[in-house]
Amino acid sequence: MKKSIKKSLMAMALVAPGLMMNVASAQSYNMTVSGASPGGLWSLLGAGLDSALKEDFPGSTVTYQTSGGGIANVAILQRDDANLAIIEDSVLQLARDGEAPFREPVNDDIRVLAYLYTWSPMQAVIRESVAERYGIKNFEDISEVEEPLTIAINRRGNIASNVAEVMLETIGAGPDELKSWGGDIIYAASGEQTSLIQDRRIDMFLNSLFVGQASIMQAASSVDLKLLSLADETINTVAERTGTNPFVIPGGAYEWAPGDTPTVTVSAALAVRSDMDEDMAYDLTKAFYENYEKIAGVHSAMRALTPEIMASVEVVPYHDGAARYLSEVGLR
Repeated sequence: MKKSIKKSLMAMALVAPGLMMNVASAQSYNMTVSGASPGGLWSLLGAGLDSALKEDFPGSTVTYQTSGGGIANVAILQRDDANLAIIEDSVLQLARDGEAPFREPVNDDIRVLAYLYTWSPMQAVIRESVAERYGIKNFEDISEVEEPLTIAINRRGNIASNVAEVMLETIGAGPDELKSWGGDIIYAASGEQTSLIQDRRIDMFLNSLFVGQASIMQAASSVDLKLLSLADETINTVAERTGTNPFVIPGGAYEWAPGDTPTVTVSAALAVRSDMDEDMAYDLTKAFYENYEKIAGVHSAMRALTPEIMASVEVVPYHDGAARYLSEVGLR
């Protein structure tokens, strides 16, 4: 009998580690990610995050939750109404510093796991005939010529609108100056901007858009356009004030823009609450980085995504769990 019990205990000792491994691998997470409107790129990113997490943690889910966008997502995280949120770097800087629309700094509440993209540059697109009439060759010339330009930027509340205003103010062509020259600023969504420039009701639009986006191509099909570059000094000032990063739209991206066009880009990060469990943040980060192809594969606009890009956020700190993983694999 004693010999039989001893054999049973030895067998259990051999089996136990396997059981423990199965328990660990059976870990699953049911998460929500707050994005923006339904049906856009951010909703596809939600699906990519879901696929990436399932790859390492079968049975897990990431459910996409619609919201008003990045600014709204800061409050959603603070209220703990979502586990994850997509927030632009410019919004993160405003939240970090407690600048409008935020009433106080929220940096202690928000951390990041990864960048999701860094290539939605601010594109200053002007009608070629207007540029030639007023001798506008680059973005800074707008303030030099002091002509009555009507410029469309995104709607108020969209971070691209904030960045556009800072860009214009930086060169001395803010709303007050433009109006004093007989021009104006119009606040319009991306689709509206296309119609406005096609109908020649605006001279120019300034918006954060992916290179080659359909709305720009559509406008160029009926109006001759020109892409304005930013000077280094403007880029550096705007980047510091808005949390954006320098970016170069490569020459030839558009037939009508053969040369490289320096500007700044609005990027989007995956953010979490700072009090998220560290092991959970580690697991999520590991799954998203090691299965980044699942995220990159959701749309052709995401092809440039790499772990190195994901690990390049500077505007706010990485969550401790994310930082631990990134340190282990040498990404930070």
